Amino acid sequence: MSAHSPFSVKSLQAVHQEAVARSGGLKPSLGVIDLMAIGIGATVGAGIFVLSGVAAHEAGPAVVVSFSLAALACIFTAFAYAEMGAALPVTGSAYAYVYASLGEVIAWMVGWNLFLEYALGASLVASGWSGYMAGVLRDLGVNLPPWCVNDPSVPGGLINLPAMLIVLTMASVVLLGMRESARVTRCMVALKLTAVAAVIIVGATQIEPANWTPFVPNGWGSVFKAAALVFLAYVGFDVVTSTAAEVRNPGRDLPRGIIGSLIICTILYALMSGVLTGMVRYNAIDVKSPITSAFNAAHLNFIGGVISAGALIGMASVLLALLVGLPRILLAMARDGLLPAWAAVIHPRTGTPVATTLAVAIGVSLATAFLPLTALASLCGVGTLTAFSAVCASVAVLRKREPDLPRPFRFPGPSWTPWIGSLVCLTLLAQILPSIWLQLLIWMASGLAVYALFGFRNSRIACTP
Repeated sequence: MSAHSPFSVKSLQAVHQEAVARSGGLKPSLGVIDLMAIGIGATVGAGIFVLSGVAAHEAGPAVVVSFSLAALACIFTAFAYAEMGAALPVTGSAYAYVYASLGEVIAWMVGWNLFLEYALGASLVASGWSGYMAGVLRDLGVNLPPWCVNDPSVPGGLINLPAMLIVLTMASVVLLGMRESARVTRCMVALKLTAVAAVIIVGATQIEPANWTPFVPNGWGSVFKAAALVFLAYVGFDVVTSTAAEVRNPGRDLPRGIIGSLIICTILYALMSGVLTGMVRYNAIDVKSPITSAFNAAHLNFIGGVISAGALIGMASVLLALLVGLPRILLAMARDGLLPAWAAVIHPRTGTPVATTLAVAIGVSLATAFLPLTALASLCGVGTLTAFSAVCASVAVLRKREPDLPRPFRFPGPSWTPWIGSLVCLTLLAQILPSIWLQLLIWMASGLAVYALFGFRNSRIACTP
């Protein structure tokens, strides 16, 4: 038996064997447009209709700068994912990259935290979609009874049925196959971008330049604080790399898909926040519904339907992307022996990880239907920032350990530049930890327990002679 420790690193030979085999059954069918659609679909959701208001109250018209600074911080991580995804085009995203560079237990914890982020994120998005849909129906004169749109923790609530149904609907699309999922994603992203573009174009006709003065009313410190707040609005482009084994030309298309989706999202966020603060004084914006309130103030109530359509399609596309990404991360972990073998089953016809997709769909639908999730919402960004930091570190470590590894795309700058991305993510992580440290410690401890009792003993590295 080979020597095995929690810090054992997966050999590049094993990683390359997976890449050559196209990860055993997953069908390569995605191009750069598909990858950009997945990235935008996972990133541009309800956040663009909500976070813009909160950040505008903090930074004023300079919220445009805040979104740009957040994107600048995010670009370090995007470059890191692009280099690792192009060099190691296998399923599993951050988990796979960390396993090949930082070791098994760190990879496990990254995967464990990503499981929390994707599953909890999908549940929260589904709950938000349900609430928004109920509001739209209410405006149309259809009032759903409280028992079917609220979980049991809400007085009069029994089951959040719309949330459960949207999860199962999106999961059904995922189960049809990656090609079909990509087609639906492209359509949803096109509709969503059309709605966002309509809001920006119509809103631009109502701008009063005086509302942009003063540009930085609360000082530059508020601009940086708002940048940390809106950083999570960019979370989602990392889902692109979870589909690496299904990309036709990963060395070329993965970097383009990752960076392209980030650039498009940055432009949309900057334009939307600029229009918003130009239409209404920053301190008069309604934080709960910033875009809708701005158009109502301009007596353009008809745009509400476009905003509603954009929000509903946006949330559904985020949910679809999360339900594509999480099963593939669990699939990679199962193939390494860290999860049960049934989680590695690939459907022979559709080429999808059917077992993990079904498990995730059932788990997320039940959670969003019956559990109060808002108390755990702040944990959603922990998995993302943990993975971002680890992937940036993986780039630096792997460059030193494997300098001759073919890299179709390279992180720009000196060899130490990826550490800047890791430091930025850890700094942001430190800002959100104080209020949730106990919840996070419990989650991390449970992950280490599962690894010690099952993963470490069944690891393929441990079983390799």
